[in-house]
Amino acid sequence: MHEGSLEAPTRHPIDWQSDEFWDQDKLNHELERVYDICHGCRRCVSLCDSFPTLFDLVDESDTMEVDGVDKGDYHKVVEQCYLCDLCYMTKCPYVPPHEWNVDFPHLMLRAKALHFKEHGASFRDSVLTSTDSTFSMATIPLVDITVNAVNNSATGRKLLEKSLGIHHEAPVPTFHSNTLRKRIKPMLRDMAGKPVGDTTGKVALYATCYGNYNSPEVGEDFVKVFQHNDIAITVVPKEKCCGMPKLELGDLDTVHTLKEANIPVLAKLVDEGYDLIAPIPSCVLMYKQELPLLYPDDADVAKVQRAFFDPFEYLWLRHKGGEFNTEFSEPLGSVAYQVACHQRVQNIGLKTRDVLNLVADTEVNAIERCSGHDGTYAVKAETRAKSVKIARPVVRKIDEQNPKRLTSDCPMAGAQLAQLSKNTDGAHHPMTLLRMAYGL
Repeated sequence: MHEGSLEAPTRHPIDWQSDEFWDQDKLNHELERVYDICHGCRRCVSLCDSFPTLFDLVDESDTMEVDGVDKGDYHKVVEQCYLCDLCYMTKCPYVPPHEWNVDFPHLMLRAKALHFKEHGASFRDSVLTSTDSTFSMATIPLVDITVNAVNNSATGRKLLEKSLGIHHEAPVPTFHSNTLRKRIKPMLRDMAGKPVGDTTGKVALYATCYGNYNSPEVGEDFVKVFQHNDIAITVVPKEKCCGMPKLELGDLDTVHTLKEANIPVLAKLVDEGYDLIAPIPSCVLMYKQELPLLYPDDADVAKVQRAFFDPFEYLWLRHKGGEFNTEFSEPLGSVAYQVACHQRVQNIGLKTRDVLNLVADTEVNAIERCSGHDGTYAVKAETRAKSVKIARPVVRKIDEQNPKRLTSDCPMAGAQLAQLSKNTDGAHHPMTLLRMAYGL
């Protein structure tokens, strides 16, 4: 074997339905093995707080080795992992096909799943990860006004922190009773669509919980941009949460329930000739990687995986085939672009940057560092400070650049960075910037 594993990383299916997966002793043995490898390497110390937590436990132990760490403290490392996947895809030299076979994120997932099975989750964590029910309740007409008023009130935020443990300074989304589905329904029109390369020219937009309830205007931008490029676009007729929040919680039974609800609908769309896109990178990754690894023998999961695209990956494929409209009317100027972690690990390159750079008088500066948000990590009282620390290098680059615009494919990351930066007045989704460049 090559030292450092020079080959491209490969992923093995997650054998979560086997008895061995749920064996605590075998899990501890594997945690000790991998923790020992990480302790001897330490390349990932600049990523999430899992690694500093692990190295502090080792360095403060009696032996200053992993064997000196109390196994009861192993979960302290797990609690800091939010499954961004960057250690696996960008840092670790010992991932498969290396003989040491280190898959740190999916080992953390296994530990989270076993912990959830034995201990469940707090009320706060259950609410934050139950996006379908929580978001739909918060967007009932008039209820949304009340929720937004509380979230924008200093007193309301302090009460929220005291009662639920949601940090009073963390950015929280706005809720809209006028959802994405309601907004774009009258915008949809019959179009033929033209196949180009691997694209059919017909896409179904998987709205996502956040896209539907919290940033519905981005869905409008998707429709305008795709129709402007002669791509037939519709919305997935019905959907549940993709399951990523529950995956990060370790609730694999609910992930299974959501998969059983979503995959048949999406597979039917693929059979009807549609490609699939979503406005949130985490949701795209769920269908392109996580569900296929959880269900390697499910033909419909594989079918959906092959048809799912990052939206800017899709537009770039159309551009390569000569079918992307490059007649822009408005320059974007200097753009600071934070590359979302769950987009980086899709191995598609910086397609958002490449598409936006097609706009004249536009300079997109990509920042390939984590925003520290992770959906829930940045809003929890106990991890807010760590989240801000993780975001600090990105914020520093933004402030040095002093850009005209700030963007990230992840709206939650964009909101976090806009709040922490001194030189921005908010963040826009890249699709919004593209719509602006077209003058639509």
